Amino acid sequence: MLRVNDTIAIDDNEISERFVRASGPGGQNVNKVSTAVELRFDVRASSLPDDVKQRLVTLAGKRLTGDGVLLIDSREHRTQAQNRAAARARLVALIQHAAQRPKRRKPTKPSAAARERRLAGKKRRSDIKAARQSGRSDE
Repeated sequence: MLRVNDTIAIDDNEISERFVRASGPGGQNVNKVSTAVELRFDVRASSLPDDVKQRLVTLAGKRLTGDGVLLIDSREHRTQAQNRAAARARLVALIQHAAQRPKRRKPTKPSAAARERRLAGKKRRSDIKAARQSGRSDE
């Protein structure tokens, strides 16, 4: 069981992990041991609430496949256990971010003073440009 927050937990059977060979430094260990992990999480078939699923699909971006499977790849560590923990931590962080409801925007209007300042600035700029025009001679 992977705990996301107080109300959301993901069952281990909803997550599939595949271990592959990692590239980069590590000597012969890289050629022999499959340390990189590809974590797959089917968002549509998961037990997440619908609103969280929708926000997760939006947040996932290119990490989401056409079938709605979230793909997280971790290969920064030299051991399988560390890469697995890092991939799971990234999944939890992404779901935690999706679980937060965005704040509603309160529509506001500019104050009368702000409108007055804006118009005064526009008038000042207009006067500057008009002064440039009057200095010109017609040919």
